[in-house]
Amino acid sequence: MRRYQCFIGGQWRQPASGDYFESFDPFLAQPWALIPRCDARDVDAAVAAARQALEQGEWANMHPSQRGQLLRRFGDLIARDADHLARIEVQDNGKLYAEMRGQVGYIPQWFHYFGGLADKVEGAVVPIDKPDMFTYTRHEPVGVVAAITPWNSPLLLATWKLAPALAAGCTIVIKPSEFTSASTIELMRLVEEAGFPPGVLNVVTGFGADVGEPLTSHKGVDKIAFTGGENSGRHVLRNAAQTFKRTTLELGGKSAQLVFPDADLDNAVKGVVSGIFAATGQTCIAGSRLLVHESIHDAFLDKFVALARTARMGDPMNMDTQVGPVTTKPQYQRVLSCIAMAREEGAECVMGGKPADRPECGQGWFVEPTVFAGVNNAMRIAQEEVFGPVLSVIKFREDDEAYAVANDTAYGLAAGVWTNDQRRAFTAARRLRAGTVWTNTYRAVSYMAPFGGFKASGIGRESGQDAIMEYLETKCVWMSYGKDVPNPFVMR
Repeated sequence: MRRYQCFIGGQWRQPASGDYFESFDPFLAQPWALIPRCDARDVDAAVAAARQALEQGEWANMHPSQRGQLLRRFGDLIARDADHLARIEVQDNGKLYAEMRGQVGYIPQWFHYFGGLADKVEGAVVPIDKPDMFTYTRHEPVGVVAAITPWNSPLLLATWKLAPALAAGCTIVIKPSEFTSASTIELMRLVEEAGFPPGVLNVVTGFGADVGEPLTSHKGVDKIAFTGGENSGRHVLRNAAQTFKRTTLELGGKSAQLVFPDADLDNAVKGVVSGIFAATGQTCIAGSRLLVHESIHDAFLDKFVALARTARMGDPMNMDTQVGPVTTKPQYQRVLSCIAMAREEGAECVMGGKPADRPECGQGWFVEPTVFAGVNNAMRIAQEEVFGPVLSVIKFREDDEAYAVANDTAYGLAAGVWTNDQRRAFTAARRLRAGTVWTNTYRAVSYMAPFGGFKASGIGRESGQDAIMEYLETKCVWMSYGKDVPNPFVMR
């Protein structure tokens, strides 16, 4: 098996504990790599290295345009090695190579975009209403960032944090998921090659109690950028509150796809299938609730099931595979428990609903694409995030009812709207309480477009121009050019 090391202060190191743990290939259900089991000692070293790079030396004194050049070079190196990085991702998280290759191939655009933005962060002169004063604002890096990433798209979701943070001049300690650490460690080889000064990027791997807890509560960390589950997000936010760390949280979702009677049904069927069964449903934006108008419900469901039944399951490295395994064994067991819960609630399973018993799935953690009809929005299967290939189907009569049901959840990450009525499309975009609303498409993302959620789906935005501001503090500077200091006991 491949044995990895952690990356701290520009050096490859064994963990302070000397211990390693296994990373499993979800398709083979077998270990393939050994990952360093770091602890608080490694966290301390990584935070110290990041702090030193932030405050002293080359990175601290680097002009923003030079930072931009480094980011663009880093992006170019990722593009060069995209195939290798994608294969590591597939081996570690079981997602389709076809998707991972496209995803990793798109990642360089984030570093090119934010590399171009690095020297375009401008302050402003304030036309202040005080005599003999010159007042202006400047933006400075928030400081040392703890970036904590999940197992479903490790490199993409790390990139959403790294690119704007580096462009802003921050330094970073990354903690990837213990289930999928390999690709993030591999990325650090390109950090070296790109020429980032030591300590600018650091990786510590391991478990939440050993690494996540000391990292998110560390006094030397100024900001936490976290992607993960809602409960973990609450814990991160509590830790951050102890020292008032800035936070960006991208959490869960229970996103609705609304299909109106005027929609192009064939396109809507394909979009809803993509929204829930692509990536095996293991995405925060999964369109896991289908709200379909009662007049087209039966016809739509028939078309949907007919298309979904054709999904090819199997080896994620095979370009013909359309649905891969669940990434981790605990998540596989959770998906099956959610399916059992839906049956207990009285939902009708019209497709799937069990482990995939197919020769092409081997020993992997596969769950058949599953559809429940007859769901009402009060059921737990309609309210709780499954993070797997499970769809809940809900009928509606009126547009207002559809918007009310779509918004009736603790989450507010995304929504999909399928309609050919322009007025309805704009109304839906206004009425739906979600950070992203797609119309006649789904799962589209870009480095140029802000992404984040309402309500329990998170705090802050990633990607787009909004993202760099998440990693900057605004400072206001006052300069008096008057000859005499006025009465010191009176506020000016």
